[in-house]
Amino acid sequence: MMTPLAMADALRIGNVDFVSPDEIKVLIDIEAPNDVALNAGTPRPFPRINSYVLISSESGFLVAQIEWITIERSQYPKRKGLQDFGLIDLPFPLRKMSLNPLGVLHENIGKPEKPPYTFSRGVEVFPTVGDPVLLPSQIELKSIVESGDNRRVKIGVSPLAGNAEVRVDPDRLFGRHLAILGNTGSGKSCSVAGVIRWSIEAAKREVICPECSQSRKINSRFIILDPNGEYSRAFKDMDNVRVFAVEADPQNMVEQLQVPLWLWNSSEWCAFTQASSRAQRPVLIQALRTVRDGTLDIALTPSADMRRYLRTLVDIIRIELANGEPWAAGQKNYGKRKGFYDGLIAWRNGTTEDVSFAQAEKDALSDLNIKLDSMIDAHTQQYASYLFDQATIIELMELTSKAHSAFGGSDRDILPIDADIPRPFTGDLFLRSIQSNAELLKSTEYVETMLTRIRTLLSDSRMKVITNCSPDLTLQKWLEMYICPTNSSDGSITVIDLSLVPAEVIHIVTAVIARMTLEALQRYRHLNGGKTLPTTLVMEEAHTFIRKYASDAEETAAYSMCTQVFEKIAREGRKFGLGLVLSSQRPSELSQTVLSQCNTFLLHRISNDRDQDLVNKLVPDNLRGLLRELPSLPSQKAILLGWASELPVLVQMNYLEEDHRPKSDDPEYWKTWTDIERNARTVNWGTIADIWQEKETDVEEGQGNDEGATKQQKKDDSDYGDYLCHVQKDQQAMSSANTDSETDDEELPF
Repeated sequence: MMTPLAMADALRIGNVDFVSPDEIKVLIDIEAPNDVALNAGTPRPFPRINSYVLISSESGFLVAQIEWITIERSQYPKRKGLQDFGLIDLPFPLRKMSLNPLGVLHENIGKPEKPPYTFSRGVEVFPTVGDPVLLPSQIELKSIVESGDNRRVKIGVSPLAGNAEVRVDPDRLFGRHLAILGNTGSGKSCSVAGVIRWSIEAAKREVICPECSQSRKINSRFIILDPNGEYSRAFKDMDNVRVFAVEADPQNMVEQLQVPLWLWNSSEWCAFTQASSRAQRPVLIQALRTVRDGTLDIALTPSADMRRYLRTLVDIIRIELANGEPWAAGQKNYGKRKGFYDGLIAWRNGTTEDVSFAQAEKDALSDLNIKLDSMIDAHTQQYASYLFDQATIIELMELTSKAHSAFGGSDRDILPIDADIPRPFTGDLFLRSIQSNAELLKSTEYVETMLTRIRTLLSDSRMKVITNCSPDLTLQKWLEMYICPTNSSDGSITVIDLSLVPAEVIHIVTAVIARMTLEALQRYRHLNGGKTLPTTLVMEEAHTFIRKYASDAEETAAYSMCTQVFEKIAREGRKFGLGLVLSSQRPSELSQTVLSQCNTFLLHRISNDRDQDLVNKLVPDNLRGLLRELPSLPSQKAILLGWASELPVLVQMNYLEEDHRPKSDDPEYWKTWTDIERNARTVNWGTIADIWQEKETDVEEGQGNDEGATKQQKKDDSDYGDYLCHVQKDQQAMSSANTDSETDDEELPF
């Protein structure tokens, strides 16, 4: 049996030649392995870039990672033992390598309940020149990678650490936000699906029932925003999975996506309508307040309608009174005073009496009309100044409030309603509210373009299928459908397929879903004494929805509104139990605010220079050498670094069954070109054109049947023509000549 000193000497591979806080250079011994090390217990490749070595220190072993290896010509001969003076010694080529110090490996002596070694980040004492450099044993190597608390979820193995298991702590992985970055085809989508699946499976193994030895359901929540329709079937074998899409498909358990208009807040409405900040936005916000207070209804009686009208007048006059504009002198206020006068005429036209009014209502309205008429008549001369004294405006305010009270109003009604309260309303009522409030605010001529955009939203069949929802949809039902059922401890996965959402509303729809999730969890925490409801929000193609924007722009675009929502989630979501998982192939286009809040990164192959530069800025200087491997990473391999990993590590991701992978296959050109008999891909453009143009046409007899369509969609739901067929239930299927195309996922072997 070898002594510890003999073991250390057997594992020695060189000496420290240069030391700095971020780099250590090592002169490798001539006798050190050139390709495969046989002195570490098991054959292991050495030296290899990004593999690990040890340097003895006072507190244990300093762990360092190899950054580069080179050969230099030695000025003097380098041989062990005595020189043979009968021979001529010549300079010998020597190997050198550069190390990045990572942390310290502590030996747990006298602690049988703990593993043999524990790794911790950070270096307290650096080595000195001449210190021996050792090759880690198999136990030490696994301790480096597998060290850490609560490492409950295995995501892969480390090929450079003897296939040690790479495990992560879910609290760190999801609680501090995760970014999965890499080029198209590098395995991002499989990693996203795998991390979710492996986390749920690990939790299920943890809660196995001791009596029946069966796994119980777990209380997890994942909401996947899927702009490409890749995840619809990735979790079909799991419990409580709900899939929502633009077109419902009951046979495949796909429900109708519903994001009603009344869930949108004022900022989202302003972004969609591109409302100007001066004229249109005040009208829009006031219209939302009016339509959300529940008094604007088609069935309003004349008396109730007048009460609503008078309440709005009280709000407007109160604003005018606070600003002092009706009696402010000066040429610059002339337009505002003239606008107030024009408003008096519009208000007078709206305060006409009705025969159904009660006598008290008529008397109060008559007093108000007399005052309005006197104010209008006093300024009808040719060169009117349109100046009103403060006492006159105060009297008008009192008479309007008195009339509002006579029609059943109260001071509580006059308090401004929050324009962002998610109370149901219809699109028609919203249009009416905008028009009436534009008249009251003297902005009728400025809101036509905004009204046109809203009418387009209400009439476009592509958009109204999402926004004009069933009347029985309530806020409680929406939260139960998209986040989790009420009083349920069973976990759920919600997949929201955004692939057919029109471009005009896709950013708004995404922003509404994300914002509602955050606000729901905020209110849950408030009502439950600070306890959170841990939920994970997954955003695929994040560079499309969370991209950079000009913060100094006067008007907020839809995409910037979406980015702002995710920036708020990135900053504040952790406090309310909302974790964020981003998947992107262009990290350089992502919002820096969101990316800087991600504490864990899973980096697949990245070849773009700008993206590499950005990723390099996310890691400490002494670890950037590890990222030089990014352009050459093969599929299924990634670099894990950040809060969820004790040290940066190259990971070979777990194998993912083909049925569990997202449908993001590369196009099969050669197979389609050559395998004509078994893989025929014909198309009926007539059917596609009719569905695209939303025509209701009868398919000619013999062109197909429903049974054939069902078989076709079950075989290949990713084919676009077949997909359009199954979403149009009232049309018959495509031609039976449209045969199936089996898709083989060749993107990844896992």
